[in-house]
Amino acid sequence: MDHPLISSQTAEDFNKAHNKALFNEIQHILNPEEATLISFTDIKKMIRPKNEVYKGMEIVPIKLIVGSEGRYNDFDNHFFPKSVFLSTRWERVDSAVLQDITLPPISLYEVGGLYFVRDGNHRVSVAKMKGQEVIDAEVVSLQSEIKLKPSTSKANLLKQVLNYEKRVFYSETNFGDITDYWCMDFTTPGQYDVIYNHILTHRYYINMGQKEEIPFEEALQSWFDNVYMPVINAIDANHILRLFKNRTKSDLYIYVIKYWDELKQRLGNDFTLEAAVKDFKTTHKKPSLLRKLKNLFAKKKMQKDE
Repeated sequence: MDHPLISSQTAEDFNKAHNKALFNEIQHILNPEEATLISFTDIKKMIRPKNEVYKGMEIVPIKLIVGSEGRYNDFDNHFFPKSVFLSTRWERVDSAVLQDITLPPISLYEVGGLYFVRDGNHRVSVAKMKGQEVIDAEVVSLQSEIKLKPSTSKANLLKQVLNYEKRVFYSETNFGDITDYWCMDFTTPGQYDVIYNHILTHRYYINMGQKEEIPFEEALQSWFDNVYMPVINAIDANHILRLFKNRTKSDLYIYVIKYWDELKQRLGNDFTLEAAVKDFKTTHKKPSLLRKLKNLFAKKKMQKDE
């Protein structure tokens, strides 16, 4: 049993940490996701690492620990405890620290130069609260070419991943130099791989029946002129972007081209791009405010007549 002074101190420390979490939540009341601890699973989906390597024991800077594998709902993005139900375990860890009792190392995943807690979330929380700079950890590294800058925001890490993917795609294909089009941007990772496969597929078809194989650069320009831009122009002409908040034209290219392909499989290859875009718009069109109000009044009238 802890000494009363220790118990009093740990309770006070927890309350301070919990109050910081509450204040952080209030500060981000309009954008609550910005105060959420980053999920390791979400980052893993973004980066798509190749394989795992056991690194063993390391001394890890706490500022590089930015997320958790399984407890991301229990702590905020600064590892402050969000619930009073975490107090018992949190205070037990704090008590050990106050009494200079050596705690076992935590367990971390490393990916892109940042760390995510597998086991030891409470120990990280207490360490951050006390301003501790480093912590002993057993580390498993997930191999990836991308290097991330420390951030407590999932949106910021996503932006870093997207910027990296764009740099790699433009560099390896000379896309911008060939097309003079520098604004192919996406809001989800992995889409540049989709574009690259579209170009390769286009190259395959235009090479059919040719005596000499058309070089990649020429196929890229042909795909851009004859596939990508016609879809983008149709998206613009039908004002599709208005229906998809926070999406880009390149995002919509992916959506529309997939939708068009599905229509052609069902209805035949004669189904035109323009018809596909119009059908796509009709399918995804959101009801107007007036229509929503009419539906609401109609439902209420039906309920009244029952």
